[in-house]
Amino acid sequence: QVQLVESGGGLVQAGGSLRLSCAASGRTFSTYGMGWFRQAPGKEREFVAAMTWSDGSTAYADSVKGRFTISRDNAKNTVYLQMNSLKPEDTAVYYCAARSNPRGYNYWGQGTQVTVSS
Repeated sequence: QVQLVESGGGLVQAGGSLRLSCAASGRTFSTYGMGWFRQAPGKEREFVAAMTWSDGSTAYADSVKGRFTISRDNAKNTVYLQMNSLKPEDTAVYYCAARSNPRGYNYWGQGTQVTVSS
């Protein structure tokens, strides 16, 4: 019903920046909001950032607050994650996800690799 495709990942030096994109298609009008998650090798998937469409509210993990910004381009039906001051510990596969209700995420992209070198 909703398809998500991430892009923009890559290799960057510590202190650098990347902007991830998540293009949404399908019945995007039915979504409640969008979030970004990441999973590093040997670790569980963790929440990074989220935006709720109804009021534009955002939320961030403490580890990325002040460095990452989630935003949306309604015309392009795309959500972004601007990542600044990247650290090696930010290295992970980043996933975008959509929620059709305020209680959980039920649509996921395939992920894009972000590698931050020291």
